[in-house]
Amino acid sequence: MLPKEFSFEVTTQKNKKLRLGKIYTSRGVVDTPAFMPVGTLGTVKGIFVEDLLNTGTQIILGNTYHLMIRPGMKIIEKFKGLHKFMNWKKPILTDSGGFQIMSLSKFNKIDKEIGAIFTSHIDGKKFILSPEKSIQIQKKINSDILMVLDECPALTNDKKKISQSIDISTAWAKRCKVEFGKNKKKALFGIVQGGLYKDLRLESLEKLKEINFDGYAMGGLAVGEKQDEMFKILDETVHHMPENKPRYLMGVGTPSDLLGAVKSGIDMFDCVLPTRSGRTGLAYTWQGKINLRNSQFKYDKSPLDPNCKTRNLNLYSKSYLNHLIKTNEILASMIISLHNINFYQQFMLKIRQHIKMNSFDNFYKKYVKMF
Repeated sequence: MLPKEFSFEVTTQKNKKLRLGKIYTSRGVVDTPAFMPVGTLGTVKGIFVEDLLNTGTQIILGNTYHLMIRPGMKIIEKFKGLHKFMNWKKPILTDSGGFQIMSLSKFNKIDKEIGAIFTSHIDGKKFILSPEKSIQIQKKINSDILMVLDECPALTNDKKKISQSIDISTAWAKRCKVEFGKNKKKALFGIVQGGLYKDLRLESLEKLKEINFDGYAMGGLAVGEKQDEMFKILDETVHHMPENKPRYLMGVGTPSDLLGAVKSGIDMFDCVLPTRSGRTGLAYTWQGKINLRNSQFKYDKSPLDPNCKTRNLNLYSKSYLNHLIKTNEILASMIISLHNINFYQQFMLKIRQHIKMNSFDNFYKKYVKMF
């Protein structure tokens, strides 16, 4: 029987940071640490929902900004949310549109009182994405986990600029909380900013804790910093987040990134990397990254993973995939993308198993430098 209310529990705590948990939603339970494939426009690119389920995926991510533009809320509302529209019955987390404020910065300007004033990258129409509007859209999408609208600065050493971003993001977070109201079936997460500065990160976190959210995310990372810089700021700050609430690292990352973040106490991840890499012929395997465009695979009869039976992926040779890529066949990106998602979910499963068996350190050492 599915739970009626959102909740989170830490089921195993191995040290002050490393942990296992469960996120309970009305649409299903998510085992943590968890990886969320990205379905920006209501689809994890090139992958059928049934295949996604067979990889062990328990939750996916949708995007407020992009779904607002296409297909638009009138259509989404006709289906009473994104789940029925895309035929996905498990939980959905939606990004608030904050990342697009940064990634599409040439198409918008920021006003603390108004919100983000966008010029659509599709048709040039002007629209405003305010904190209230972001939450309203996420409610129409019928997300299980909603994110506050934040101002995510690009990578910078300008401490004053980052501090201003925290000021804007905190003000918007308060407005998002008011607009969200009370709904025990759903969750609203706050987003910690502060760049690579420990003092600013902790300042941002303390302000968000005062507002009181159902979970806390680390934003503004994976924007160009070095991996060791990201690991350092996570190690310095994540353990200050409430222990009884989920911790989410946004937009990350490689399998190595996931290992380092889990070691710091992160519970949730999302990234486009598995499918984006799949569309370029790059596969993630237990032997590391493989570029299937390379001529060395022209006569290679072995599969990417002999043990992967999802959609019979173990029946396709590297030689065949090399051929599909070189002839620009759509099937190449579909096979490799599905393989990558499956690998990521198996990787997360192994992480959870090794945490439980007290052997995570060995697993970490084996794979952290491989990717």
